[in-house]
Amino acid sequence: MAGRGKRKAGGRSSETRNPAEDGKKNRGGESDVSEDLQQELQHLYQLPMPEDFYHLWQFCEELNPGDPCDALTSSLGLQLVGPYDILAGKHKVTTNVEPNYFLHWRYFYDPPEFQTVIAGDSETQYHLGYFRDTPDELPAFVAAGEAKKGCSLLQMGDNLFCSLNLLLNRRLKEISNKRQISSLKELETKLTAMAKKLNYSLEQRTKGMKARDRKVSTKTFHGAGLVVPIDKSGVGYRELPETDGSLKKICKAIVEAPSDEARIKAFAPIQEMITYVQFANDECDYGMGYELGIDLFCYGSHYFHKVVRQLLPLAYKLLKSHLFAEIVEAHIAKRKWDDLDQLKG
Repeated sequence: MAGRGKRKAGGRSSETRNPAEDGKKNRGGESDVSEDLQQELQHLYQLPMPEDFYHLWQFCEELNPGDPCDALTSSLGLQLVGPYDILAGKHKVTTNVEPNYFLHWRYFYDPPEFQTVIAGDSETQYHLGYFRDTPDELPAFVAAGEAKKGCSLLQMGDNLFCSLNLLLNRRLKEISNKRQISSLKELETKLTAMAKKLNYSLEQRTKGMKARDRKVSTKTFHGAGLVVPIDKSGVGYRELPETDGSLKKICKAIVEAPSDEARIKAFAPIQEMITYVQFANDECDYGMGYELGIDLFCYGSHYFHKVVRQLLPLAYKLLKSHLFAEIVEAHIAKRKWDDLDQLKG
């Protein structure tokens, strides 16, 4: 093992951070969703929602006034879920008396930074959602994940119109049926027209996303990256003493250990890193524990849940992302692959 790690330049400046101004700005004017309903949604989720979220609801209402959540099902195999269920009023008719919105449509590998809003193929558990760097910011981008294939998150633009346009283009390349092609092209025309009208970018990687990339301290196992506040003297993040590749090998050795005795021995490098994290926390380099906690969470094995509980909620609290601490604690306590709809009954 390489040592206690070193500080790394970059990251978001903790001196100039303004949560009200960070992240993607609302664009395109106000939606038709009432202010009361928007406030109710924010009360339930405790997260600010961007205007493209509400504009897509408006778009789907025009496509399917009777059931906007299913407006994209026949064409793209997608369903609006999560916070869209609040707009649909499903929370008012559920028989579940205590739904946990932190877990509503939260897939197995979804980190606290990720909020699912669209569900797709159930076999791969394809889903789209917003990725935030802190809970008080608007999303940095939209990402796609396939939980049955792993923890990776793919950036899909900075708004849902872009994400759906990318999926439409991909789908058009996959099919040959003329009727299906005509239907998808009609949907694409409507979608791009509304995106243009509302001034939403259809670029998969916008200037804002590229600017965020320059602030990323570490990519982590999920690939979306973590932006850690770093002050002018470079305090805030130091690298783990292992590369992603070597850390995965350590995790693999733990999970595949032939006995409890062998597993305890295989855990030694992780225990050593936890000691380094404690040193880092003492010196305000909170990003080290944040990274290790996220990586172990993303590896997915229950063998790491105890360590994740030890590292990640503390890291979020030190970074003043208290809501993310609550989300990961709730998720680890009831982490599962299926039955993700908290309003189902």
